Amino acid sequence: MTIKSKLPNVGTTIFTIMSALAEQYQAINLSQGFPNFDTPDELKRLVTHYMNKGMNQYAPMAGLPILRGRLAEKIEKMYGTQIDPASEITITAGGTQALFTAIATFVREGDEVILIEPAYDSYAPSVELCGGIVKPYRLSPSQQYDINWADFKSLMSDKTRMIVINTPHNPTGKTLKDNDLQELERIVKDTDIIVLSDEVYEHLIFDGQKHQSVFRYPQLFKRSIAAFSFGKTFHSTGWKMGYVVAPEYLMSEFRKVHQFNVFSVNTPLQYAIADFLEDENTYLSLPNFYQSKRDYFLQLMENSRFKPLKSEGTYFQLFNYEVISDENDVEFSKRLTTEFGVAAIPVSVFYSDNFDAKVIRLCFAKTEDTLTKAAERLSEI
Repeated sequence: MTIKSKLPNVGTTIFTIMSALAEQYQAINLSQGFPNFDTPDELKRLVTHYMNKGMNQYAPMAGLPILRGRLAEKIEKMYGTQIDPASEITITAGGTQALFTAIATFVREGDEVILIEPAYDSYAPSVELCGGIVKPYRLSPSQQYDINWADFKSLMSDKTRMIVINTPHNPTGKTLKDNDLQELERIVKDTDIIVLSDEVYEHLIFDGQKHQSVFRYPQLFKRSIAAFSFGKTFHSTGWKMGYVVAPEYLMSEFRKVHQFNVFSVNTPLQYAIADFLEDENTYLSLPNFYQSKRDYFLQLMENSRFKPLKSEGTYFQLFNYEVISDENDVEFSKRLTTEFGVAAIPVSVFYSDNFDAKVIRLCFAKTEDTLTKAAERLSEI
């Protein structure tokens, strides 16, 4: 049988490769983006409670009304934006499913989608599966990964259907500022462009900054779909729980695809998360929690030859290694794992042209003991 692949250029991901190497060489795995500590005990207790209570059948397609209501309350408290929980929020099977469904809903054959690179690895394949054309805008560490909006605008055309933004940004840890969102709002005005805003790290933001959600910009939000992740917020990435928020005219189209993609997601987890969200400290405490880990790791790495590119958000920290080696970042990351016992992710894999700036990504969503051991090994290089 002959199979013509829809994704002929996609093979084994670097995340799988590095994790396999980490296991093979018993390395400390700072490559993949998940915590090595558990989700809160109270949240696990609530899940068990609702399972035992019999809440184990299909939830409504858009999600439990109680959970969507809690999320609408949270959005209004944090961003001052009123959201209709009935028509403007949908619960999804994680952030990636939310992003894929949004792209599948609106991107047609020949549509152009602007991606800001380095970019999360699911964006481009999702666009390609829908027949869309990726138009990359490349960020560079030499410009502190800032966006030049005049250059960005030059990529826009009458074929541009969607712009994907991500703040706080994986893998760089950069955040979009107020002037960035204002500029984006200006350049998409009077167009048919949809903005897909990946905000899965909304609560992982440091140094007293405010998360600049599309919710804060009314004219921008009118053309936006925002994606979020409970897994990132509550240290439970394996649960694959997320949600999207969009104006009703966009959400009604999103749900048409969502219902034939997953239809609905885990019922007992939805009840548990709804209860857990009653205490706003469960998410408002996260900036300090993760900043303390970032600061601890950076302090430990001061004695190393790696140069940090300060993380403003997420649980990732980039390091430049050019004074250590002239190897490309893929080869250096592999050698880091096999010879020195710490697994990292090369940042070039987040670019469509494999742009190599001698930068690696390390995840600091780990216990202090793990970070200490990793920093000791890295400081010996």
